[in-house]
This record gives sequence, structure tokens and C-alpha cells, in this order.
Amino acid sequence: MVTIPSRRKRATIHDVAVEAGVSRGTVSRVVNNEPYVSASSRTAIEAAIEKVGYVPNNAARSLVMQRSEAVGFIVHEPHSLFLDDPNIGGILLGANTVLSRSDYQMVSLVIDSQRDTDRVARYLSGGFVDGVIIVSARQEDPITRVIEKLRLPAAFVGHPPEQSPLPFVGIDNRASARAITERLMQTGRQHIGMVAAALDRDSGADRLAGFTDALGDRFDPALVARVPLYTFTDGVQGMRALLERDPLIDGVFAASDAVAAGALEALRQAGRSVPGDVGIVGFDDSSWALRTQPHLSTVHQPAFGLGERAAECVLGQLRGEEQPADGILLETPIVWRDSA
Repeated sequence: MVTIPSRRKRATIHDVAVEAGVSRGTVSRVVNNEPYVSASSRTAIEAAIEKVGYVPNNAARSLVMQRSEAVGFIVHEPHSLFLDDPNIGGILLGANTVLSRSDYQMVSLVIDSQRDTDRVARYLSGGFVDGVIIVSARQEDPITRVIEKLRLPAAFVGHPPEQSPLPFVGIDNRASARAITERLMQTGRQHIGMVAAALDRDSGADRLAGFTDALGDRFDPALVARVPLYTFTDGVQGMRALLERDPLIDGVFAASDAVAAGALEALRQAGRSVPGDVGIVGFDDSSWALRTQPHLSTVHQPAFGLGERAAECVLGQLRGEEQPADGILLETPIVWRDSA
């Protein structure tokens, strides 16, 4: 029979005060890093804290201060994509670096269903976070409405849907997509298509718009394969669709590096060489770009920097600082490699 040990009683400020021989008020000032405590008392209290194993009750402290000292990191993506997309990981790490420096905890919230939406809405309404960073928000997003209603300090990574007034940090997806498509056209390709993903998000819709801008009169809507997500599998399926529609296709813009990697696999299976028969370019400059053979020509998206700036934006709002009304856009240089 296994005996479950009883839970150890949590040490309190009273225990520290008794051990140190001072008042609870003096202990509280030391714990909260306040002045007006003598050096000898502070030394005695610190020794007592170590001896009795006292840990401040942050939940109780948050109730008094009406601050959780936590920021939510909300990702509107399927669970699998949250793990597989290196951009999300880069954004997350960038945000966490900034929040950590300010002693804020980051709380990851993944929305993959209506049940997730309802749960996260309740969580935000409960006051468990002081602000939020939102990644991959969709059109007609109920979470955005909740954030606006609660007046939570917030920052989108990417442009807010439906012209929301909330601050955002992002890139110019349309101009970047136009630039790399024009670079692809300069290689002499005549039948250029696109595997367009995530068209219910600003990033996906803007990348398709940039592709359309670049081609101008040469744009053929039949050479746009629309797929749901920025995934390898969607890239395979999208490329197969393009090959069926035009066997002479010789250039492809894939909406992300993961999609481009899938397209490369479909071309390999079809016996088409890259860049000999088909030139292909991606978007992100993620780890996918260097996993492929040949390495991908792509647009560099500064994922870590996006996370940093989004976190700085939220912390700025918590300090009462005004944020740029037209958002913050980071640079996205083209990285040209062997795939085109």
C-alpha cells in the first residue's frame, strides 16, 4: 500500500516575523522591497525567509494590487501548427524574453475550436492576465471583441482584422510578396502560379494580393491553388493541383516556407527539377528554408523581433504610454538562394 505524504503547510509572513523577531509589517516591507528597514532587520528577515521556506503568495498580492503580472499569448492556430510552425515559436520566444526582463509571466493560450474560444474568453474576463499578445487573429474573431470590451492592453502580431483599433506589430506582407514575385519573374519564368494559404488571415490575403500586383496582366486566377494552412501537407496538395492545371508551370510562389517545402516534394515526386524545370520561392526565412534541397529563396520575416516589439507594446500600455496609431512595421529583406 502506497502512503501519500501529507502536503507541507505553507510558511507565512507571521512565521518569518516570529523567527526574525520583528513585526509582520517589517517583513512585508522587505518582501515588497520597500524602504525604511534597517540593515540588521533586513539581514535577519532574509535569513528567516530561507529557514522557514517562505514563498510570497502572488495570488493574494495580485488581488491587492489588481495586477496578475501575467500576459497572455494567444495563438489562433491548430495545435499541430502551434508546434510545427517555427514562426510561432520565434514570436513566442521574442515576447517571453521581453516579458521576463520585466518580471512578467507569459501564459500561452491556443485556440483551435469553439470550445477553446469560449474557455479563453472566460479566462480573460476573469482578470488572470494584465494584457494579451494575439497571433493569427481571424476575421470576425470573438476573442478580439472580448479584448476590446474588457479594454485589455493588447497587441496583434499582424494587422488586426476588421480594422480593429488595437495596436499591432507586423510586416508589409503585400509589398514583400510583390517584391519576391517580381524577383522570380526576373529569372525568365513564363507560367507562374501560387500556392496561397491562410486566406482568412491578413497575412495570407495580403500575400496573394502582392502576388497579383506583381503579375499584373499576366495574372491567371486558375494558377492560384488555395489551401487552408501554412503547412507542408498543404504545400504538397497545392502544388499537385497547380501541376494538373498547367503542366508547363515553371515558377511558383508559396505562401510560406513550410508550404514551399511541400511544393518541392510534390515537384520531386512528379519528376520536375528545381530550379531547372521550376523555380520556387517561399516566405518567412524559417528553418524550413534550409532543410530543403535546394535551399529556398524567401522573404525574411523577423519572428523573434515581432514577438519582442509586441511584448514591448503591451508593457508600454500597462505603463500608460501611447502607442503608434498606424502600427509598427518591421523590415523584410529578400534572401535569395538556389531554389529559383
